[in-house]
Amino acid sequence: MLLVVVLLALAACSAEQAEPQTAQALPVATASQATSTPAPAEPAAAATVEPPQPMPTDTVAHTATPTATPLPSSTPTSTPTSTPEPPDISSLQVTLEPLANDFDQPVFATHAGDGSGRIFVLEKAGRIVAIAEDGGNPQTFLDMRDRVGSGSSEQGLLGLAFDPAFAGNGRLFVYYTDKDGDTVIARFAANAERTAADPASETVLLTAEQPAANHNGGMLAFGPDGYLYAGLGDGGGANDRYGHGQNLGTILGAVLRIDASGDGAVVPADNPFADQEGARPEIWAYGLRNPWRFSFDRLTGDLWIADVGQNQWEEANIQPAGSRGGENYGWPIMEGTHCFQADTCDQSGLVLPVAEYSHDLGCSVTGGYVYRGAEQPALYGVYFYGDYCTGRIWGLAPSGPGQWQSGELLDSDVQISSFGETESGELLIVDYSGNLFRLSSKGS
Repeated sequence: MLLVVVLLALAACSAEQAEPQTAQALPVATASQATSTPAPAEPAAAATVEPPQPMPTDTVAHTATPTATPLPSSTPTSTPTSTPEPPDISSLQVTLEPLANDFDQPVFATHAGDGSGRIFVLEKAGRIVAIAEDGGNPQTFLDMRDRVGSGSSEQGLLGLAFDPAFAGNGRLFVYYTDKDGDTVIARFAANAERTAADPASETVLLTAEQPAANHNGGMLAFGPDGYLYAGLGDGGGANDRYGHGQNLGTILGAVLRIDASGDGAVVPADNPFADQEGARPEIWAYGLRNPWRFSFDRLTGDLWIADVGQNQWEEANIQPAGSRGGENYGWPIMEGTHCFQADTCDQSGLVLPVAEYSHDLGCSVTGGYVYRGAEQPALYGVYFYGDYCTGRIWGLAPSGPGQWQSGELLDSDVQISSFGETESGELLIVDYSGNLFRLSSKGS
């Protein structure tokens, strides 16, 4: 069921600026360059928040004509897996159980997949705090505040993904904005005991200049194929001011897919635009405004992407396991399932969301995860997402072929900057005010 209408006035726009060029494209893997095929990833999480969006200051006419045509690849992201019947959303009730507190503007939480059960919480200013599975024993795991720029509400240390083989190789990857406000995706190395990462071990893999302070995206996650995925916003301002949403010549407004298994990073040869002249080969999917959290279903491999809307509609999208990439999610032709600033529009070739809600109910979507843990059987198979501004949490699950059921499950007072997933598959709620909660089925 799709959720419904209205708008919430949001913060002031960034000043007009000249559009910068993004950093040089990564090389496409060839027989001589390619590292060994990455091992399939253990389920990993990803990360951050978009507080209120700017009010529109300009209007741009858009068409549905793509700037490039996706090419088929030879290898899907994963093999689809059959799943048990999902629950009836209308019968569910959830609650939030306090787990830890005293964080400084936390924006993400994840695990290392190393058997330790630890939870890693990202603080916006540039610190990663490791805590025990029960929320105790907080320890600084990495402090990179000397290089993170976090002056604007949507800047900072925004994403973290541990290498699927972290226990053996000690590699972790972060997404942050630097002191100039530009995007950096970098690798760090942990010590032999895996108790801390060395700030001096940074290897920068990819950068992108940002024309404005907002819409920085920030999510990182390893897919079932062992490749690293990253979500970037459209460059900020309002109304796709810089024309990035439908432009395959920039990595802004897109989800990227890269091979980070070697010393540097390369583009997998089967990326959908790897051979498309004028297109950035790193792009896996595009037409996104500000993907604020995406995740892979650890059972099926489906990719869920929440995209923050402009002034009226927030949305959740799904890319089925087995997709060869190249999806166009429609921004700025569409906002949710609605033509953006137009009565009609050409929707040819666009992939529309499976759920949306209006600004009557919130103002900035935060994407979550499909629950695959063992402790809350009533929640199994449900995708959870929420709203940063109102603290509402919804559940979404299939109700038949191509059909979806969605319902509001909780109206909380939490500033939901992110969801998180523990090593065992339990779900976390990150509260920007400084708290970490565990999502539980009411009465379980």
